Amino acid sequence: MNTKANRPDNNSPDAKHNGYGMGVSTLAVDANRQLNQNQAVTEPIAISYTYPFGNSTGLSELIELRQVGESIPRQEGGRHANPAVYAAEQLIAGMENAADAVLFSSGMAATTTVMLTLLPGGSHVVLSEGCCPRTLQFCTDYLARLGVEYTVVPFGDYQALEDAIRPETRLLFSESPANPYLRTLDLEKFVAVARKHKVVSFVDATFATPFNLRPADWGVDLVVHSATRYLGGHNDLLAGVVAGKSELIASIKALLGIFGAKVDPGNASLLLRGIKTLGLRVTQHNLNGQAVAEFLEAQPKVDRVWYPGLVSHPDHGTAVRQMRGFGGVVSFTVNGGLDPAAHFVDAMRLPLLAKSQGGVRSLVEQPVLLSDNGLSEQERLGHSIPENLVRLSLGIEDTDDLIADLGQALDRLPASG
Repeated sequence: MNTKANRPDNNSPDAKHNGYGMGVSTLAVDANRQLNQNQAVTEPIAISYTYPFGNSTGLSELIELRQVGESIPRQEGGRHANPAVYAAEQLIAGMENAADAVLFSSGMAATTTVMLTLLPGGSHVVLSEGCCPRTLQFCTDYLARLGVEYTVVPFGDYQALEDAIRPETRLLFSESPANPYLRTLDLEKFVAVARKHKVVSFVDATFATPFNLRPADWGVDLVVHSATRYLGGHNDLLAGVVAGKSELIASIKALLGIFGAKVDPGNASLLLRGIKTLGLRVTQHNLNGQAVAEFLEAQPKVDRVWYPGLVSHPDHGTAVRQMRGFGGVVSFTVNGGLDPAAHFVDAMRLPLLAKSQGGVRSLVEQPVLLSDNGLSEQERLGHSIPENLVRLSLGIEDTDDLIADLGQALDRLPASG
């Protein structure tokens, strides 16, 4: 696994280096100290929509500071800024080693707003294969109405990525690790293509978290997270966040002010609370993921396992070079088809049968049955989602208990062959 010492530095003058040599876990609990003016240990929730100014002179001074480029949150209304929302944005920006960040009501709101900001009519975006079906649907059904075209290229084929770029291309988008096979992007190659053609690089790093991977350290322009997942960590909030270069974030914030897809103060407060334990939780997710993947790969009733920490994974070398750990999601196929896989899922006792990942409790799903993409059988096969695929989103339970539960569920399947 990679260490802080051998990860590349982001020497861009736009980068917000924390200056203290602090790790992600320390930043998660200490970075907002200067923002918390109430001297409370925990950031308070401000539920007021509007905020008064002391006088017109103070308002004028604030406007002047913004005009010269000072990063000061708008204070006139909750649609523009809220103390808890601003605190979460600054905290995540620091953890991502980014200049700024902006919080949204969901991960999809974050992704679609970035695309609408950066893709004018007549432009073009290139996406890696395997991206979220809802993102692809947005490109197909909505961006097309604006005259924006898209191209999907095979994941990890950087020549195809470069060949897909046109004069009107404005954005390269990929996930890393990507759902459900945990394909891991070579960020150096991805960024090199984007910089060569002067287009924006945009990566969804939800499955990685800033603890395991900071794409900005590798030169990525914008990073998006579904904060609902690992950042929140308790399956009790809905939010999304984009971190990156200041001029790009400023443009995105401007459009967000029009769309109004801002997260509410309560969810922002839950996010702040969840982030404080991110390092502890992800450490256990990493341990559980590696141990479970190795266990499953040795089972005769399991056809194949996808986990970046396994040598058998197609992107293992890239993941080891770039990532601190490989997360808590393990995908695998069991012997047989739809019914045996469903029988296996039902036999598990610890994980709940539910969508999502990144929470403290393990979840399990059979993607062909539990999915929000509404794919037909033909479309499903085109996305390479077999009937017997199981996605296990491991929580922070004891590793031995998870392995024992997997073992008893596998014992209920008929012998292979």
